[in-house]
Amino acid sequence: MKSGRQTAKLLKVIAVLTGAVGTANLIGGIWLASLGGSPFYAAAGLTMLASAFLLWKRRAAALHLFAALVLATMAWAWVEIGVDWWPLVPRGDLIFLFGLLLILPWTVRRLAPAGGWVRNAGPLAVALAIAGIFGLAALMRDVHNLDGTLPGPRSAIAPEPNAMPDDDWQAYARSWRGDKFSPLTQLTPANVGKLEVAWQLRTGDLKRSGDPGETTYEMTPIKVDDTVYLCTPHNRVIAVDAETGRERWRFDPLIRTSARNMQHLTCRGLSYWDSSRAGASAADCPRRIFLATNDSRLIALDPRTGAPCRSFGRAGTVSLLPGQPHYNGGWYQVTSAPLVAHGLVVTGGAVYDNISTDVPSGVIRAYDALTGRLVWNFDPGNPDSTAPLGAGRHYTPSSPNSWSTPAADEALGLIYLPMGMGAVDQWGGRRPATTERFATSVLALDIVTGRPRWVFQTVHHDLWDMDVPAQPALVDLDLPGRGRVPALVQSTKTGNLFVLDRRNGKPLFPVEERPVPGGAAPGDRLSPTQPFSAISLMPAPARESDMWGATMLDQLYCRIRFKSLDYKGPFTPPSLRGTLVFPGNFGVMDWGGISIDPIRQVAFAHPNYVAFVDRLIPRAEMEDHGVRGPAGGSDRRGSDEQGYNPNTGAPFAVDMNPFLSFAGLPCQSPPWGYVAGIDLRSGRKVWEHKNGTIRDETFLPIPFKLGVPSLGGPMSTAGGLTFMAAAIDNYLRAYDTRTGKVLWRARLPAGGQATPMSYRSRASGRQFVIVVAGGHGSLGTKLGDHVIAYALPRQP
Repeated sequence: MKSGRQTAKLLKVIAVLTGAVGTANLIGGIWLASLGGSPFYAAAGLTMLASAFLLWKRRAAALHLFAALVLATMAWAWVEIGVDWWPLVPRGDLIFLFGLLLILPWTVRRLAPAGGWVRNAGPLAVALAIAGIFGLAALMRDVHNLDGTLPGPRSAIAPEPNAMPDDDWQAYARSWRGDKFSPLTQLTPANVGKLEVAWQLRTGDLKRSGDPGETTYEMTPIKVDDTVYLCTPHNRVIAVDAETGRERWRFDPLIRTSARNMQHLTCRGLSYWDSSRAGASAADCPRRIFLATNDSRLIALDPRTGAPCRSFGRAGTVSLLPGQPHYNGGWYQVTSAPLVAHGLVVTGGAVYDNISTDVPSGVIRAYDALTGRLVWNFDPGNPDSTAPLGAGRHYTPSSPNSWSTPAADEALGLIYLPMGMGAVDQWGGRRPATTERFATSVLALDIVTGRPRWVFQTVHHDLWDMDVPAQPALVDLDLPGRGRVPALVQSTKTGNLFVLDRRNGKPLFPVEERPVPGGAAPGDRLSPTQPFSAISLMPAPARESDMWGATMLDQLYCRIRFKSLDYKGPFTPPSLRGTLVFPGNFGVMDWGGISIDPIRQVAFAHPNYVAFVDRLIPRAEMEDHGVRGPAGGSDRRGSDEQGYNPNTGAPFAVDMNPFLSFAGLPCQSPPWGYVAGIDLRSGRKVWEHKNGTIRDETFLPIPFKLGVPSLGGPMSTAGGLTFMAAAIDNYLRAYDTRTGKVLWRARLPAGGQATPMSYRSRASGRQFVIVVAGGHGSLGTKLGDHVIAYALPRQP
């Protein structure tokens, strides 16, 4: 009797839970339907409520009604998504679990003591079996992978004057071509599985109290002769033996950091210069390591000792602050390696995003690599005058900046800069013509004079933080009917890959201006069209059926949010109600960019698909909430890659956040991250595969391969391999460049949001691959201070 009473209580508990979920679905479903969304949730909620009532009354009809719900859910899922496992899960998870509870013998006995289990529970069991078969078919079928094989070697690399030895890696992307390609062939698809840790280094440089939230370790080392040089987030420089990793010297510029005034803290790389190759003669330091710092200094170091080169600037240092009257203790930083070419050190800088309309200039400056003398300055707000700025004069504030790494073609006498936006991203009603010309573009400057030679804009009147984030990649392409053409390949946050003739900026593959949504915010304007490249990894427009979540209710929440936002496809402008921005400002491709194999003439990319929500906040609304705008003083609260951004001086602040479910998962169905192989001769995407697992994003180390976002970059080798560690699970992976298949992976002790590099040690002849594992503050990956080198085992 006691057991029977307990079973009856459990049955009522199931009835209550079913009714609660049904009520939530009914209320949310009515809300969704009123927004023009799917009516299914309201119908499902009503069915669950009816089933709950029958369960409470201990009627066997509840089982039959629930069987109909299971079959209807499966049919609805089939229509919306086809046979696709992860989008299927939240559509049927709760319904399937409740169905399993209802066919248990003890449940059926309490509902219908007469008639038997088969008669009463049989229809529901059959429905669940059909749903299970459907789910199993979806689990076994991968609809997101594209299989294919890129071509093998198709051309030789033309020799360059003063080319570095094959075993070195002397610039951020090995050379200033920006292709992230090593000509070494020791590592191959056949032996890469034997890679092992050769040495490890702990830098000792970890995030401190007082550092900004986005403290990251995004560094790619350089290697010259028998020494590897690396920098840390606090701009320390460390030199180590290339074979053993043993430290040789360390330099600390003792930078000051500020969580209040700095948006980022990182050092992506160092640069190397040999004066003898430039035909120059240095009084000291004939070879130099150049470091640009987060506190706006350019420093030259002796690569043998780490001592400052005293003939450069003032005792080895040039300040980047002259001419910047709007500097505010961290609003101007250099986070990327300076370019060194033609005897010049060229650097732009990162300007604090969305803090104010009055911020430092985005000026690009070239300094004599010997003396530190300013040779020219390109001010995007004053592009016709590149002569060094005179004493007491100032650069144009708030002009477009170049915060990422440039590229150079010294034979053509050009440097190529990826350009960002001027002050404030999401509202542009007062932008000058110079900003409209140079923002969010690829800019080619004459290397001798700094004068603009050509500019190609990737987004017009950018309101979505679509800065051109990655170093341009230079490659010579053999194109049908045109012969060998010097090309520039620019990856972008929008997902477009623009392939341009690097002599004049003209597209080598079609670029079409297409109409885009209207509806500018008050006082702003829009471009009626935007450029779309024939080579593109841009995602298809988001749909309500693409919404996801941890459960059915979580997915319903995302659907309601989706239908409540302004969204008419790519380039829907920011609005007061809130706009879905897809791709979001995280970018389809960010600063890590792509790698190019110039022998195969192919590119390795790692697209990401994560949406953001941007909402404009009127200044009056801010003041109502106690936030002081320009009329009542300056709002100096910090901004970040997400959250509240004050935009002081503009009529609107902006709230930017990833588009997440109630449970904190992306509202879009996975995959959120891929790797892709592109044939640059044909412009065709040949293969694409989901990349990465959720192992490090869940409480349990479950390695579900959903395809996760990545931040960092790939590195390719002539041996037919590409290495990348950028995904938000902590792995370094080696891929077959031709097919994208993962051939090897190594577990990292922290997040690997950096780009690997490769060199050959002159001591042992082994080819090494180095990656930094230090994590990323904004992504939430594990922080660390690890530098790890991998190589094949030593031969006995």
